Amino acid sequence: MSEYNRLSAVEMRRMLGAGEMSAVDLLTDCIAAIDAENLRVNAVVTRCFDHARQQALACDVARANGAPCGPLHGLPVLIKDLMDTAGLRTTYGSRCFSDHVPDRDALIVERLKAAGAIVLGKTNTPEFGAGANTRNLVFGATGNPFDPALTSGGSSGGSAAALACDMAPLATGSDLGGSLRIPASFCSVVGMRPTPGVVASRSYVSGFSPLWCDGPMARTVEDVALMLSAIAGWDAADPLSSPATGFDFAVFDNGDAATDPVQLCVGFSTDLGVAAVDDAIRDVFAQRLPVLSQCFGASTPIDIDLSETTEVFKILRAASMAASYGALVAQKAGDIGPNVLSNVRDAERYSLLDAARANAAHTRIYRRFQALFDEIDVLICPATAVTPFPLEQNHPDRINGAPLDGYFAWVAITSALSLTGCPVVTLPCGLDHAGMPFGIQLVGRPHGDLALLKTAYRLEKALVQQGLGRVVPSL
Repeated sequence: MSEYNRLSAVEMRRMLGAGEMSAVDLLTDCIAAIDAENLRVNAVVTRCFDHARQQALACDVARANGAPCGPLHGLPVLIKDLMDTAGLRTTYGSRCFSDHVPDRDALIVERLKAAGAIVLGKTNTPEFGAGANTRNLVFGATGNPFDPALTSGGSSGGSAAALACDMAPLATGSDLGGSLRIPASFCSVVGMRPTPGVVASRSYVSGFSPLWCDGPMARTVEDVALMLSAIAGWDAADPLSSPATGFDFAVFDNGDAATDPVQLCVGFSTDLGVAAVDDAIRDVFAQRLPVLSQCFGASTPIDIDLSETTEVFKILRAASMAASYGALVAQKAGDIGPNVLSNVRDAERYSLLDAARANAAHTRIYRRFQALFDEIDVLICPATAVTPFPLEQNHPDRINGAPLDGYFAWVAITSALSLTGCPVVTLPCGLDHAGMPFGIQLVGRPHGDLALLKTAYRLEKALVQQGLGRVVPSL
């Protein structure tokens, strides 16, 4: 096997453009990786290999004939099973849609295809993305490539596990309270939650909510930037969408001094003043701080209290989930899993006054957090509060011996940031105390997505030089 699938997406695209590799050969290697590893991790739940082969051949013919080629021309991509794919089964991880085949693509899929990407299949997700452990009653659980008995995170766990196993160079993710960032950390890949509206969507019922975001996932920051250049942009159907200005991948690595970490001040926080973080993870983060600090021009600990985010996130999440799935729960409650049910039931208990107070608090949180950027340029904190846990455990019920309330209480280190409107990149940062992947979150200013990616790109290089970069599982 040629193992073209192990190359970065950027290198793949260069070789495809230069005629040094065919799209058919690249696709063949990705399919071989799925055939070899998917039984172990259960990342890819629906395949469209025959159609993908036809598309790959068409890509090769187009290049040979000198036709214009998009930025992702010939690159295989895997699509999270929350996102509609025309003519390809899309279940949303729910028994209610186990045989559902959409007749049109989600906007992010449209844009990937328009950029030349080849859809290879769908990746596993918990039901309707509700949960940070990827398992459902349609396809079962997705294991961690570093230990299949442990979780890959969620809700984009299928995408993260597939990337870690080199099944594709690119995959889609989505994020409400950490659904893209947590699995990226658990599987030692890169994920980005963009500023809300940067990647437009026509799919979310709560279109005015800034909590839901689609985003890119890959194995390197540069690959994430390449993918973002294809999916970012305004769309009239998304009330929060904004023009994609400056997302020209051709000038991504242009030596911009303003985004060089040595020119920046970084702030560090272990828990954002809200998250329960396992003591062992606190120790791992503390051990990383000297290395991270020396990558920047200046560093400072950040003392911020985001404790208000716990109740605010719970209320706003419940309202959004009820708007999206409340009618379905009313019709088919017996077919719906406990995570979605608990959100809808929470919404039924809250009042309009609760929602009003939550929205006012959300504004306070946003403004308080933005004030941090008067003192720092980027914030770094852990990407997860615990090491990957057993697959059969829906979620951690205790951290440091203290009980947790609800299935998303353990993700406060990510969900709190969802309320800030900031772009966040999750970067691999070596292994934790248990020998499992450890990741960090880099947080930038709202609409500073490109600057954040450029800083993350240089920090990634520095971490690799220190032996603290991406870790590859034994396949």
